Amino acid sequence: MIRQLDHVAIAVPNLDEAVPFYRDVLGLPFLYFEEVTDQKVRVACFDLGGMRLELLQPSSEDSPISKFLAQRGPGLHHLAFRSDDVASELERVRGHGVRLIDESPRSGAGGMQIAFLHPKSTQGVLMELTQPGEHVE
Repeated sequence: MIRQLDHVAIAVPNLDEAVPFYRDVLGLPFLYFEEVTDQKVRVACFDLGGMRLELLQPSSEDSPISKFLAQRGPGLHHLAFRSDDVASELERVRGHGVRLIDESPRSGAGGMQIAFLHPKSTQGVLMELTQPGEHVE
């Protein structure tokens, strides 16, 4: 069951240039940097009072974020919805004919279990399902 919006992710070409805007200009509380090697992305997280804003920078040229930036430029990348059970949620949405990018959950930033839904099945918006891991709440 989807419980809430977990985070909004924005693709940026350079975290060192983007972070000061969100931290200093907008005044958002900075949480942490993280490298997610299997997704080839560096992440900067900010607290939005119960949810997060994630800035995503590609860590290699073959990163999905590199492809996104080349095609669309910086901007909104995806919306993430927190679920009690990502695997069950994938089965539920598949039953409604939703095209999946991930057939099963995988590890994501912050120790989350994640899975993406294809934007062709979600009204043009890339959507991620998240489930807290052992050390995330």
